[in-house]
Amino acid sequence: MSAQLPADENAVSQHEATPASDAPRKRVLLANPRGYCAGVDRAVVTVEKALETYGAPVYVRKEIVHNKYVVRTLEQRGAIFVDETDEVPEGALVVFSAHGVSPAVHESARERQLRTIDATCPLVTKVHQEARRFARDDYDILLIGHEGHEEVEGTAGEAPEHVQLVDRAEDVDKVEVRDPNKVIWLSQTTLSVDETMERVEQLKDRFPQLQDPPSDDICYATQNRQVAVKAMAPECDLVLVVGSQNSSNSKRLVEVALNAGAKESHLIDFADEIDPSWLEGVGTVGVTSGASVPDILVMEVLRYLADRGWEQVDEVTTANEKVAFALPRELRKAMSDVR
Repeated sequence: MSAQLPADENAVSQHEATPASDAPRKRVLLANPRGYCAGVDRAVVTVEKALETYGAPVYVRKEIVHNKYVVRTLEQRGAIFVDETDEVPEGALVVFSAHGVSPAVHESARERQLRTIDATCPLVTKVHQEARRFARDDYDILLIGHEGHEEVEGTAGEAPEHVQLVDRAEDVDKVEVRDPNKVIWLSQTTLSVDETMERVEQLKDRFPQLQDPPSDDICYATQNRQVAVKAMAPECDLVLVVGSQNSSNSKRLVEVALNAGAKESHLIDFADEIDPSWLEGVGTVGVTSGASVPDILVMEVLRYLADRGWEQVDEVTTANEKVAFALPRELRKAMSDVR
């Protein structure tokens, strides 16, 4: 697909660029899939519908998804983001973020008599269920993920006596297990596939009987966005990844772009964060976005580039996503009662 960015941010039309003879041909490769995944869409809509159904304020534990623009927009509509449930007034409504929470957080909410809506991504919930299952079977669980990430804290909290976190390569040597024949690995859903498998191979060198999870833990959307970036990166002088610094899957896209052959790659929240020096001598610019990024932010980047001569937009499509998740049960019931 070859396109020129029009005034309408939701459409593209055919165009052929005519670069100056002494300058590199200017074009944009636009990754598809990019942006919102089904779990993020579900979580954001959950907060929006909660505000419509219950009225403001609606409290949200942690950022509903890791994106500055989304959080700011929901705050303007009446959402109040807190770090812990003890910051929520007793009896108030609190939404748990897409990244999931531990049983201890659920218990804290019950003690404060909070009304809760759990917007945990169903794919994260699956990993929680795996952690509980293997803890019941008395396995040592090696959780591959980034220390301090909310998803990791939630998963580890399902079976803290059984889970050991493996973040960096040096963590592999620190792992101690009771029975090398009863060890399994699980992972944070938003990691790089390559990074995860590198850790798995290192762990298997130490524990040859290490078992794989019953199904792939890396989220389909994370994989799809990485595959799209890998497809376009070798042709790119620069890859711009739209996403926030605390978004694990967005940061991984920068790493994937560089590892796949992009000459340079940067993570930005907004178009005005683009450093003009990044574009000097650049012909092909790749553009993608993390799974928690609304497409309006990508359109702003395309407009920025078009204003500077990168009018041609070629879409690189590697998958068509049709996944959708139902809203949390407790919210669906409340919405039905209101009707």
